[in-house]
Amino acid sequence: MERLILDTTVLVAAQRGGSPLAALVNDEDDLAVAAVTAAELLVGVELADARHRAGRAAFVEAVLAELRIEPYEVSTARAHAGLLATVRRQGRPRGAHDLIIAATALDTDRAVVTADATGFDGLPAVRLRAAG
Repeated sequence: MERLILDTTVLVAAQRGGSPLAALVNDEDDLAVAAVTAAELLVGVELADARHRAGRAAFVEAVLAELRIEPYEVSTARAHAGLLATVRRQGRPRGAHDLIIAATALDTDRAVVTADATGFDGLPAVRLRAAG
């Protein structure tokens, strides 16, 4: 069993039918998403056109009902601050949400499952599982 946190890219790919989650994780894995990932998914529902909104909303609600949502706690903020300082020192900026997901992974001892490792590569102590 591995403790995993799913990046938004993996869930969007699964929703679009491009990469089923079953191919990326094992049944016994402990899966979660960061609170910011929930927000990103909900923004996708809000921005969806009328033709796609109901299907996207159903998918997002199923994800939110099935997976643990890891909150942004003070301990997460400490990990986030450390990562943010690191990338600033490196001169290699990262997406704000990617850093929050990485900080949540560090704080909760999870590996990040992502379809876009560029937002997470080289972050100290962040474990990755590439998708696709």
